[in-house]
Amino acid sequence: MITKFTRRAALSAFVAAGVLAGGAASVLAADKVQLRMATSGSETDQRSVAMRDVFAPMVADFVEFVPSYNGTVFAQGTELDAISRGNLEMSIASAQELAQFFPEFSIFTAGYVHQDAAHQVAVFNDPLMDPFKKKAEEELGVKLLSVMYLGRRQVNLRQSKDELTVKTPADLAGVNIRMPGTDAWQFLGKALGASPTPMAFAEVYTALSAGAVDGQDNPLPTVVDAKFYEVTSQIVLTSHLVDLNYIAINAEVFNSLPAEQQAKLQEAADAAAESGRQAQLKKEADLVSFLEEQGMQIYEPDLDAFRNQVQTMYLESEFAATWPEGVLEKINALGN
Repeated sequence: MITKFTRRAALSAFVAAGVLAGGAASVLAADKVQLRMATSGSETDQRSVAMRDVFAPMVADFVEFVPSYNGTVFAQGTELDAISRGNLEMSIASAQELAQFFPEFSIFTAGYVHQDAAHQVAVFNDPLMDPFKKKAEEELGVKLLSVMYLGRRQVNLRQSKDELTVKTPADLAGVNIRMPGTDAWQFLGKALGASPTPMAFAEVYTALSAGAVDGQDNPLPTVVDAKFYEVTSQIVLTSHLVDLNYIAINAEVFNSLPAEQQAKLQEAADAAAESGRQAQLKKEADLVSFLEEQGMQIYEPDLDAFRNQVQTMYLESEFAATWPEGVLEKINALGN
C-alpha cells in the first residue's frame, strides 16, 4: 500500500498568510511510501535491529517504515500470504515458509547446502537463484531483496572428547541426539549418522542432565541461553545447517517506485543484511570463547565427510524430488 502525504491545502493557507519560509520544507516534502514490516522476532533480535537501525534510516527520505514485532500484527507463517494479498509490505521470511508455496525452495532448508555466511550471500546473488526469485515474485507477488544470516547449528554432546571424539558421521553411530520432531529434522539427524530422538525443547535440559539423550543440536546462542553447557561436555562444530531468512517486500509496491528509489531500497536491504550478518558472526565467535571458559570442549570434525554423506542421503530421498536438476551442484561449486 502506498500512502501519500499531500500538503496542497496547507500550502494554500501558508501562501495566503505570507508564510513561506518556515512551512516550505514540510509543505513541499516528497510523498512517502509506507512500508509496514511484520516479524515474529523481538525488538532486540538482530534482524529487527538491522532493519530498524540500518535499513530504515537509509530510506527515510522517501519511506515511512512501520515495523511490528513478536507476531503481534500477523502470526508467524502468515506474513507472505499477507504480502501476496496486499495487506502487508514487508517481512523477514524463511526458506521453510517459501517452501510451503514452492516446494523447490526446500533445497535451501537441507543440511550442508549452505556452507557458511559468505556462501549464503554468493548463492543468493548467483544467477542460479533467478528462477527461484522470479517464481516468488510472479506467482506470489513477493520480491526477495537480500539474505540474512541466522547462524549455524552444531552438535552438542554429554560425553567428553576423551569418551567420544567425532570426526566423521560413523562416530555418531548409536549416539542418541534430540532433534525437533518433524520428519525433515529426524531425517537430518539420521543423515548425520546419529540416532535422532524427537523431544519438546522444554524437556531437553532435564533429558541431558538425566542422560535420557546423549546430546542435542542447536546454534551456540541457544546452547548458552538454555544453559545446555551446564549438562554437556563438548560441542562438535558440524555446522550442518546454516540457517537464513530473506528480506521480502511486496513486488507491486517495489516495482511502482522510481528506479532511483528501487536502487536505494536494494542498497538499504543489503546493508541491513550485512550488519545483521556481522553482528551474528561476532556473537558466535564470542560465545565460543565463553563456552570454552565454562569448560566445554569445542572442535571441528571432517566437514567434507559429513557434507558428502548428508548430501548423498538427501539426493536419494523424497526430499530432493522437487529440487531443480543441477542446482545443488551449482551451489556446491560456489563454496570453498
